[in-house]
Amino acid sequence: MKNLSFEKKDNGVAVVTIDCPDSRVNKVSSGLLAEIAGLLDEVGRDGTIRGMVILSGKDDNFVVGADVDELNAMKGKDEVIAYITKAHDVLKRIEALPFPVVCGIHGNCLGGGLELALVANYRIATDSPKTTLGLPEVQLGLIPAAGGTQRLPRLIGLQNALPLMLTGRNLRPKKALKMGLVDEVVMFHGMKDIAVKKALDLSSGTDPARKKRQGLQQKVLDATLKRFIDETPVGQRIVFNQARSQVLRQTMGLYPAALAIISSVEFGLKHGVAKGLENDIRIFGELVMDGKSKALRSLFDGMTALKKNPFEEMARPVRKIGVLGAGLMGHGIASVSTGACDTILIKDVSLEAVAKGMKEIYKGLDKRSRSGGITNFDRDVQYGKVIACDDYSLFGRTDIVIEAVFEDLALKRRILAEVEAATGEDTIFASNTSALPITLIAEGSARPANVIGMHYFSPVPKMPLLEIITTEATADWVKATALEFGIQQGKTCIVVKDCPGFYTTRILIPMLNESMKLIEEGADIKAIDTAMKRFGYPVGPVTLVDELGIDVAAHVAKGEVKKLFDARGLKASEGYTKLFEKGYKGRKNRKGFYLYEEPGRKGLLALKRKKGGKPVNTEVYEILGGARRVFAEEEIQDRLSLAMINEAALCLQEGILSCARDGDIGAVFGLGFPPFTGGPFRYVDAVGAKTLVEKMKRMEQGFGALYKPADILVDMAAGGAKFHRS
Repeated sequence: MKNLSFEKKDNGVAVVTIDCPDSRVNKVSSGLLAEIAGLLDEVGRDGTIRGMVILSGKDDNFVVGADVDELNAMKGKDEVIAYITKAHDVLKRIEALPFPVVCGIHGNCLGGGLELALVANYRIATDSPKTTLGLPEVQLGLIPAAGGTQRLPRLIGLQNALPLMLTGRNLRPKKALKMGLVDEVVMFHGMKDIAVKKALDLSSGTDPARKKRQGLQQKVLDATLKRFIDETPVGQRIVFNQARSQVLRQTMGLYPAALAIISSVEFGLKHGVAKGLENDIRIFGELVMDGKSKALRSLFDGMTALKKNPFEEMARPVRKIGVLGAGLMGHGIASVSTGACDTILIKDVSLEAVAKGMKEIYKGLDKRSRSGGITNFDRDVQYGKVIACDDYSLFGRTDIVIEAVFEDLALKRRILAEVEAATGEDTIFASNTSALPITLIAEGSARPANVIGMHYFSPVPKMPLLEIITTEATADWVKATALEFGIQQGKTCIVVKDCPGFYTTRILIPMLNESMKLIEEGADIKAIDTAMKRFGYPVGPVTLVDELGIDVAAHVAKGEVKKLFDARGLKASEGYTKLFEKGYKGRKNRKGFYLYEEPGRKGLLALKRKKGGKPVNTEVYEILGGARRVFAEEEIQDRLSLAMINEAALCLQEGILSCARDGDIGAVFGLGFPPFTGGPFRYVDAVGAKTLVEKMKRMEQGFGALYKPADILVDMAAGGAKFHRS
């Protein structure tokens, strides 16, 4: 067997170890399923087996789910149905074995891996920070179709199971134990022996601890209420109606898999497990072939590919870094670096300023330790790597210095000169600027080959994207090292070439500019945000500016990016500058497009928000002028989305992007471009370049040169080409 090993112990317990060759992780492939089926045939012929233990041979994962590459290669629904039916058959055979089955879980136990664990009689998880359990299929536009929708609610209850499946979030072992998803949490060393003994005890009926873990939930939920919710049609109906309402509110109905999960669980509870499993097979076959799932899986593939550094051989070790600025971005960058290097120097104008940032770093580490993401020991070790500085005296042997100061060209140049004077020939200087060209920052540099851009997104610990910007002078080893360090920080990195705004900021600005123009033309603020949320954005563009800061938008709007657009004859709105000059900064000073109350106060605004969302600050209309009028939702969506898509195409055309995949990843994970589309380039492929070019040409006549379709789009429309092959 390629993927499995089998050991029968003298006490009659069979130990099955899953270890897929040539892969860092175990995946549920057709090959693995076939081998498990063959093993079950062999086990069935052996009447002396008293129990079975299932383990993983990998260092940091149990089974991470289905083989997505195999799913992507399937040509039609029938092929998908054959695959998932085989999975059902195998799992049902394990479930029906005449002896107890124990799963020993260490590392990620996700998707099909958890569905395998669900058919075991007993589940043991290690207390390692590496161990997580979850059903993330919804994030791929799918349902947990190998039994997850049927077995999980029956094990841990509807109120626990539905949120897990609908969000795709993972559980740490202690939380899984409390919920009843696992029966025991142990240290990694000795887990195999504990699992073997447990199988033997269960087989002989001498297990004193065997009981249904659902009883633990009675400490939180009244047992009668829990039975009402899980076991009565009325209670179930309440839960399903609430779940549907919440999903529709959060997703605008744009993600069919979430609604399919609710329907699947509901069907199974009404008609029984067997019928529920049959229904899941049908739903899964349809969803795998659905365009939205294909788009979401393409993002997964892109994210997976970007975890590898194609220039790894040129990368140099990074042991000591410096971070300049202890504000929101600075302490965020330091936070994600504590597990990636040995020493982090964090510098600001005073130690008092650094202390505030250090406090936030500790809070983040402590939160991770309390959730089980790291141990308390790791928290203290990682925090001990961070050293507060108010000068450059300790910077001499730094490998990378990352500046995260205000967006001012003169300031960044001065800091670059100071860093070069204080560091060695091989120190990399990285700027966290969001828009200033790295080439301009590096003017006058003593070592321009060592200068690079590392554009993080706020809040740094939560946002997955890192945009790495190279100039014509940036050395290959510098690019390779910055990329490797970003990957070690846990970031998904795209490498782009230098220009004003790079890729992400450059394609965002046309959208924000058109958003302001619409307000100036009389569009309602809330109508703009609602239209774009219905298009698929997590937040509308007006809300986004309030969160980023109107001052930031005004600063970027009149900076180097403006020169880029001026050269193309594009007219920028002065709206953000007007508001900033009137003291508007957005949420940060509670003076933005929307009204905000002072922290801690809950009055009339809170009531208005409850009734109809955030109330609009109508004073903005008086400053920007013009009476309000109604715009068609489609016009708002077209003007804003096509402004961004066209700019993205220009970035690929000009070589700022190396490939469409990076453009899709950058737009989705940096800017919130609707994930179910797969990104701007997959959106073009889905709608058709010809259709979009024709629409943009019409819009160019009405709204100006911003909508003049990029040559690359025109060429693709003429030739019927696509950005992606599949």
